[in-house]
Amino acid sequence: MSVAFRRESDEEHLEPKFELPLPAGPNLVTERGRSLIAAKVAELESAIAAEQDDEARNVLKRQLRYWHTRAATAEVVAPPQGDVVGIGSRVRIRLAGKERVIDVVGHDEADPAADRIAFQAPLARALIGAEVGEKVDFNGKAEAIEILETTPIP
Repeated sequence: MSVAFRRESDEEHLEPKFELPLPAGPNLVTERGRSLIAAKVAELESAIAAEQDDEARNVLKRQLRYWHTRAATAEVVAPPQGDVVGIGSRVRIRLAGKERVIDVVGHDEADPAADRIAFQAPLARALIGAEVGEKVDFNGKAEAIEILETTPIP
């Protein structure tokens, strides 16, 4: 029989499972972010211990590898001091005539629906380093954002 007609197993035809992609750049986090990462690791470890299905357990292990890497590479950023926006800042801004309060956080802590944006997001990049009273350019518009107030995230 020709080798072309032999089939060793069904697994050789499955799509490869790649690791979850890590965000580019440093893994800067707030204290809250580090706690959230630790909680996610503990949650996944418990889920793996309780899971009976091998395939489901492998999916959980893949997620756990991602979170272990995020925990190992996390760099906690000191809370910002003074009136300068940084990672860990709660910022009240005026954008397009509307006031908004935004928290600048690490990637894994970000939740845009809750106004927590990652420091790598375009809006956060425009805000970081700005001071209260300053107007910064954003989205191709000069002085589009006015920094009204900044405090450390409680």
